[in-house]
Amino acid sequence: MVKEAIVLAGGLGTRLRKVIKDVPKPMADVNGKPFLKYLLTFLAKQKIEKVILSVGYKYEIIKNYFGKSFLGMELVYSVESEPLGTGGGIRKSLSFIDSKEVFVMNGDTFFDVDLKKLFLFHKEKSSVLSVALKPMKQFDRYGSVKLDRNKRIIGFEEKKYYESGLINGGIYLLNKDFFLSFDLGAKFSFEKDFLEKYYNFYAFYGLEFEEYFIDIGIPEDYEKFKDDMKKYKFRM
Repeated sequence: MVKEAIVLAGGLGTRLRKVIKDVPKPMADVNGKPFLKYLLTFLAKQKIEKVILSVGYKYEIIKNYFGKSFLGMELVYSVESEPLGTGGGIRKSLSFIDSKEVFVMNGDTFFDVDLKKLFLFHKEKSSVLSVALKPMKQFDRYGSVKLDRNKRIIGFEEKKYYESGLINGGIYLLNKDFFLSFDLGAKFSFEKDFLEKYYNFYAFYGLEFEEYFIDIGIPEDYEKFKDDMKKYKFRM
């Protein structure tokens, strides 16, 4: 089982500015605790031992709050002096990763998946990149991901209204050397410049999870997450 994870925690939280203080988006307050605390607790419960926090905007707030460890996990800060995009942030963070593979997750999304299940799927498929997907109904905020019968990703469709479909849940299992073999520059988007660009040339796989999912990037869902955490089974 992979024991290391990268959390992309450099978000500016522009769309949340009206409802959160001037802090990095992962530090948005959720019932008295920063959102990032929920993510790190999720990782600790799944036996992750080392987390690389890819940070930038006001990262000192994150570092001062969490320090060098949390619930037994080592915390390492990969600091961007300027925004590198999700791809650039991952690439920089990989210099702190010891293992051949690493979990990667968005710092503004909570998706309560079984990481061991994703790992076993990844191994079964001999995959270089596996993506946790969320089945969703009646949505227009996300693009849709298409799979073939073997769970290989065969398409990404743009954001529009869908009656039903699979969305990218923002949790990945990535082969380190494979990703570093691409020269995409210092700044790039993992989703647009890597995932959606190369799925036709390499076998990337997706696994569906029905578990709880939310992206707090807009005020409505941020407020929903606060309400959900008051009653949700996930406890800290």
